[in-house]
Amino acid sequence: MKKILLFLLILPFAVIGQEKGITFEHGLNWSQIKEKAKKENKFIFVDLFTTWCGPCKYMSASVFPQTKVGDFFNSKFVNAKIQMDKTDKDSEEVKAWYEEAERFGKDYKIAAYPTFLIFNPQGELVHRMVGGGDADEFIERSKDALKSETQYYALLKAFNENPTDLSLAHRMVRAANTAYDEATVTQAEDIIISHTKPENLTKECAAYLVANTRTSRSKAFELLRDNPEKIDALLEKNGAANRVLATVAINEVLGTKIDFNTEPNWEALKTEISDKYTNINFDPIFKLMKAQYYVQSRNWSSLTNIVDSYLTSEDLNSNQLNSYAWEIFENSTDAACLDAALKWSKRAVEQDVKSAYLDTYANLLYKKGDKINAIKWQEEALSLATEGEQDNYQDTLAKMKSDIPTWNL
Repeated sequence: MKKILLFLLILPFAVIGQEKGITFEHGLNWSQIKEKAKKENKFIFVDLFTTWCGPCKYMSASVFPQTKVGDFFNSKFVNAKIQMDKTDKDSEEVKAWYEEAERFGKDYKIAAYPTFLIFNPQGELVHRMVGGGDADEFIERSKDALKSETQYYALLKAFNENPTDLSLAHRMVRAANTAYDEATVTQAEDIIISHTKPENLTKECAAYLVANTRTSRSKAFELLRDNPEKIDALLEKNGAANRVLATVAINEVLGTKIDFNTEPNWEALKTEISDKYTNINFDPIFKLMKAQYYVQSRNWSSLTNIVDSYLTSEDLNSNQLNSYAWEIFENSTDAACLDAALKWSKRAVEQDVKSAYLDTYANLLYKKGDKINAIKWQEEALSLATEGEQDNYQDTLAKMKSDIPTWNL
């Protein structure tokens, strides 16, 4: 079975700090987990991961530990993690799950990581998601599992019973992309694209293509590839079509060739993929790919250089700017890196005033030694905070006022 490492270059990184996160069960077998879920009337969230999967490591280190993620999952789910590969360093608990892990892989056709399966309180599989993302996006995706009308397998059943329903096809594409179900994506896209001709492309259709194209084998990819100028004009955004085409191509061609223990030969990889897709400009996405690599490999000076380089010719959205800035705040003490991160964070706040962005800006000011302005911006972040963020931001503010570091030493 082909194992696919998902890089999800479009998705940003986590945006807030890490406090209390998801509580995963230990010492229970699958039957006991189902019994507990039934007794507590909770769904079951299962994280299927491997030790070699970069995005799996990212989710475990940067998303699962977040307070708001823990608040959501611990209240709604009994949570379990299953390691799908075997290593010489496996604990006895991991080894005890070897047989169950093999059954999960076979029964549920697991071909990409991370895969998340969600079961109802009766132990019946109702939802499937593949690939990571930031905390807010991941919570929103997981909420679909709690409602019968958005559960993946219920939607799949309805679609199979009404395969020509255009409205259902639109919903199915989104769900099937999330579940990494290429066959169903293609089937649903065929229905949607059959109603779309290049000569009558609309802004709505262009937005759909940009948001939902995930494979080069789809008709959506062909429409983007053959009509990039028209897509960009309809969306009033230069490079929109190219960005999607480049991201899809990189995920397919290079996704499994990245080793986080050894820095790749970037030029060789770029040449390889450029030779395969001669009409796609890979420069902007390659820089983002490098940025993600440097986050995973914890090379903060290289991350700073590549993000600054990207910003000289392209733009990052506020969430991406904030995410990279937070990574530097949490992990680097280098003055140049912190200066750059502060600049990114300020730019994010200027683009979109959100509590998480203000919190990042305040924390960076504080780490740089500007206590007065840090407290000012942290108070502003607290004033805009959601109920789930308030305790975390209040704790940060108290540390600032008491001259206590807000980062891990």
